[in-house]
Amino acid sequence: MKNSIFTISFLFLSATILVSCSNNSSEEADPNTALYTQVLTNSSVDVITETYKNMNDNAATLVTAVANLTIGDEAELTAVKNAWMATRAPWEKSEGFLYGPVDTEGIDPAIDSWPVNVNDINNILNSGSAITSSLLENNNEARGFHTIEYFVWGLDGNKTAAELTAREIEFLTAATQNLKSKTQQLYNGWVASQGNFANNFITAGQSGNLFYTSQKTALLELVDGIITISDEVANGKIETPLNGNAGSAMPEAEESRFSNNSKLDFANNIRSIQNIYLGDYDGVDHKGLTDVVVLSNPTLDATIKAKIAEAITAIENIPGTFTTAISNNRPAVQNAQVKVGELQLLLDSSLKPLISNL
Repeated sequence: MKNSIFTISFLFLSATILVSCSNNSSEEADPNTALYTQVLTNSSVDVITETYKNMNDNAATLVTAVANLTIGDEAELTAVKNAWMATRAPWEKSEGFLYGPVDTEGIDPAIDSWPVNVNDINNILNSGSAITSSLLENNNEARGFHTIEYFVWGLDGNKTAAELTAREIEFLTAATQNLKSKTQQLYNGWVASQGNFANNFITAGQSGNLFYTSQKTALLELVDGIITISDEVANGKIETPLNGNAGSAMPEAEESRFSNNSKLDFANNIRSIQNIYLGDYDGVDHKGLTDVVVLSNPTLDATIKAKIAEAITAIENIPGTFTTAISNNRPAVQNAQVKVGELQLLLDSSLKPLISNL
C-alpha cells in the first residue's frame, strides 16, 4: 500500500511537471515565428537578391554600350550615359543593405569609391601600358561608378563624344568590365545557386547558422542597415556639400556631380529603406518589416511610411541640380536634410527598440 501511494504521487508529480514544462514552452514560443521567416525570406530573396540581379543585368548592358562607343558619335555616348544611370539606380537602392558579401568581399569600395583620383587616372592614361580590368583591380579610386562617370560626362558635366580619345575608351572598356565583374560577384554572393547568403536570413535562429543566431538578430540587421543609410544621406551625402566649406557650399564634395545624378541617388537611397521596410521591389508586394510593426504599433507603422514618403518628396523637390541648389536654393536642400534626419531619428528611436523587444 505504501508503494502504491508513492507510485501514484510520483506519477501525479511527473504529470504536473510535464504540463508545467509544456505551458512554459508555449509561453516562450513566439507565435509570429512564421511571419518573421516570411519577412526575412522576402527581404533577402525578393528585395536584396533581386536588386543585385537588376544591377548585374544592367551592368551587362553598360559593357555592351561602351563596346559600341566610337569617338564623335553622340547617340552612342548617350546610350552609355543611359546605361550608367540604369546600373547606378539599383546600386543606390541597395545602400540600405550594405552587409554580407558587399561588405566582407570589399565590393562597396571597389565600385563606389568617391572622390575619384584624377592623378591616378591620368597616370594610367599616360602610362603606355594596356588598360585592362585586372590593371584596375587594386585601385578603388580609379575604377567603379564614378571613374566611368568622369570619363563619360567630364569634370564639368558637358563632355561631348568628339572629345573622347581612343585611350579614354580603352579605360572605359576596362572600367565597365571591372564593374560588371563586381556586380556579378555581388549577385553570386546572394543567389541560391552560388554563395546563397540569403539563406542566412531564411534560416536565422536555426542550428548551424553562424551569422544570425536568432530571427531577432536578423531582423535587427535589416533595421540597422536602413538606419545607417538614412544617417549617411542626411549627415554625409547632403551635409558635406551643403556646409563643408565652413558652413558654406562645398560642391566638389558632391557625389555623382559630373552627371548631376545626385538628387536621384539620394532619393533612391531612401527607396532602399522603403523597399526593405515594405518588403517590396519592382512593384511586387511581399512581407516586410511593416508587417511586424503593424501587429503591435499601427500608428508607428503609418508614421514610418509617411516619413519615408516625405523624405523622398523633399529630395525630389529640390529645384534644379543639387550642385546649384546647395548655393542658390539652400532652404530646399536643408528641408530635404531635415526630412531625412527625421526619418533616421524615427527608425533609430522607435523602430529599433520595437524589434529589439520582440
